[in-house]
Amino acid sequence: MQHCQEVLRYTEPDQAHSWKRMTLYRSTDAADTMNMMAMLIAAYCQHTGMARDTLQSYLQVGQQELRSAGPQDDDRAHVAGMVGEALSYEAMRVPANRMRHHRGQRQAEQAQRPEDDPQKLFTEACLHGLRARLCDDVEALDSYLPPQVAAMARQVAECLEVPEPATA
Repeated sequence: MQHCQEVLRYTEPDQAHSWKRMTLYRSTDAADTMNMMAMLIAAYCQHTGMARDTLQSYLQVGQQELRSAGPQDDDRAHVAGMVGEALSYEAMRVPANRMRHHRGQRQAEQAQRPEDDPQKLFTEACLHGLRARLCDDVEALDSYLPPQVAAMARQVAECLEVPEPATA
């Protein structure tokens, strides 16, 4: 969770100089940690007798992609859709590229609309409030969040505050 929270931190305006480097570092750290956790759970499931094909199904091994290969054509198509660029004729002939391009276009359109889903707002506020409390930086919430999210995040952070013991 801490690595995921740091990904959020490095997307804040005051971190603009290092956002590319640090979001990639922290997101890959988080991915590695989540992978390690999945493998520990898988080892336990295997230890308790889960069938190999069931385990592979649950691990969704077909979705595994190596970072060492770098961004692939479908990743570049996704980004092109997000930034409003067209794909070449050759790239559009590949179904995965078309799908990812359209997904990127939809995500870009959704990002332009004001946030209207209360569950998304609450989730974002919880993540920011948790990070603010862990970093003991609740005051920074007002500097980079929309007021509505900052207010909810502040409430979350206050709920997480450790009460001081009563003195006699």
